Amino acid sequence: MDQYTLNLLVVGGTFALYIGIAIWARAGSTSEFYAAGRGIHPVTNGMATAADWMSAASFISMAGLIAFTGYDNSTFLMGWTGGYVLLALLLAPYLRKFGKFTVPEFIGDRFYSQTARMVAVVCLIVASVTYVIGQMTGVGVAFSRFLEVQNSTGLFIGAAVVFAYAVFGGMKGVTYTQVAQYCVLIVAYTIPAIFISLQLTGNPIPGLGLFGTHVESGVPLLTKLDQIVQELGFASYTGHHGNTLNMVLFTLSLMIGTAGLPHVIIRFFTVPKVSDARWSAGWALVFIALLYLTAPAVGAMARLNIIDTIYPNGTQSETLVYDERPDWMKNWEVTGLLKFEDKNGDGRIQFYNDASTEFAATAAANGWAGSELTVNRDILVLANPEIANLPGWVIALVAAGGLAAALSTAAGLLLAISSSVSHDLIKGAINPQISEKGELLSARIAMAVAIGVATYLGLNPPGFAAQTVALAFGLAAASIFPALMMGIFSKRVNNVGAVAGMTTGLVVTLVYIFLHKGWLFVASTASFSDADPLLLSIKSTSFGAVGAMLNFLVAYVVSFMTEEPPEEIQELVESVRIPRGAAAATADH
Repeated sequence: MDQYTLNLLVVGGTFALYIGIAIWARAGSTSEFYAAGRGIHPVTNGMATAADWMSAASFISMAGLIAFTGYDNSTFLMGWTGGYVLLALLLAPYLRKFGKFTVPEFIGDRFYSQTARMVAVVCLIVASVTYVIGQMTGVGVAFSRFLEVQNSTGLFIGAAVVFAYAVFGGMKGVTYTQVAQYCVLIVAYTIPAIFISLQLTGNPIPGLGLFGTHVESGVPLLTKLDQIVQELGFASYTGHHGNTLNMVLFTLSLMIGTAGLPHVIIRFFTVPKVSDARWSAGWALVFIALLYLTAPAVGAMARLNIIDTIYPNGTQSETLVYDERPDWMKNWEVTGLLKFEDKNGDGRIQFYNDASTEFAATAAANGWAGSELTVNRDILVLANPEIANLPGWVIALVAAGGLAAALSTAAGLLLAISSSVSHDLIKGAINPQISEKGELLSARIAMAVAIGVATYLGLNPPGFAAQTVALAFGLAAASIFPALMMGIFSKRVNNVGAVAGMTTGLVVTLVYIFLHKGWLFVASTASFSDADPLLLSIKSTSFGAVGAMLNFLVAYVVSFMTEEPPEEIQELVESVRIPRGAAAATADH
């Protein structure tokens, strides 16, 4: 059986499974659509949360970013994992105890303000739409290679699949679908990693193999990788070469952005009890760790395999003849995500850091006119099995896994958007008297519209999947996380302060991102590139932490300049944060 047919069968089979589950678990009420009837077991919810949280950025893009940069991009690992712990400890149990369906509903009730609720809706939609662009980018990358269609066609197919199971299934259908998607994505991620770790280090556990010995050279794997990349003019793989301030702010932005992401938070509304929310968080962390402990090894080993492919004899002067390139390079060239330009006309592939002044003399001596291979970082995990010459079924499994990761998170994000529009905007502000049937219909229509918008924006993403997602985390960090923290742990912050804080955090962060990326003014594109921070060394992906600080500062200053919250609101905060009575921690609210 040829690879295309095998890919089609495996991917098509998983799609049929997702749609079948959604039909079986179709939501019949608003409670089931928003919160799965609050009847999900903690282990099941933990697995669904892991799939919801481990997006295309985690599966497809993160290892690629680590592979091409090294230690400096370990910030993705530290930020996302640390943020999940922050969410599990400081937010999830208390929000579940409050007993609402959506994040804006909590903010509206806690800050006794319809305006606060509407501002939260805007913040949620902006962050979630930005996030979902990264997922649709991942869908397009996976489809364009494995099903041999155009990137745009892949986006449309992915959107149709999400529509089929998310619009009708709601949270109930999405939860069980995400359980299946987690099983697919974790198997697809770990099996190739095990094979490759065995090939390079003889150790079947990738995380241990990363710190093991490279079989061929007999030196530690990371030492070998450092040696090779530095010989080609790149920075050492294990060293820190970026700006420390930006690195710290970026990690912090990812952490608090993770804790403020509505599509993850609403997963904790689906369990029966507050104690189940805590157990769900613990189980999710276990399931997440299976991938996150493997990702650094995948990145390092893939980088080593790519360089070994281009320099088959291990010497700088003898590069790969282009006409003799392996099939995996030919396959990815078709997608346009891997490109070769023969700059010196010698018919060989040169791959090195042509910006390195130290390597310039060596390049000139070899007759090289610049690095000739461009590799989109989002392809690395998907191409890894082909690079390592693994069996065809492994390649097909990785295709299904990449799509599962992207679609599971996309469904969660779209559900958060549609719930906010139907429950907070339509029922909460426009038509409070709407019937349950009408609200359920509006939720499905809102999700369908959100899918269309996400697909359109996914056609022209602002960066790699993980970079686009990082912008979404920054927006969530600057707007939603501070409001949730102050809503739970401060009785003094009032409605005026909360609105002022969220507005300040969102607007300032958006303006900085647009200026930094060169999107605000066409004329500014040349001078305001992503490589030229506007404030100190802070890039747009790191500015969310600054926006969050401004949010906290403005909220507290304004609150202390205005009246205290009503007594009943202060008692509400006390009851949510501090259990009263032996059954308070496990009561069904």
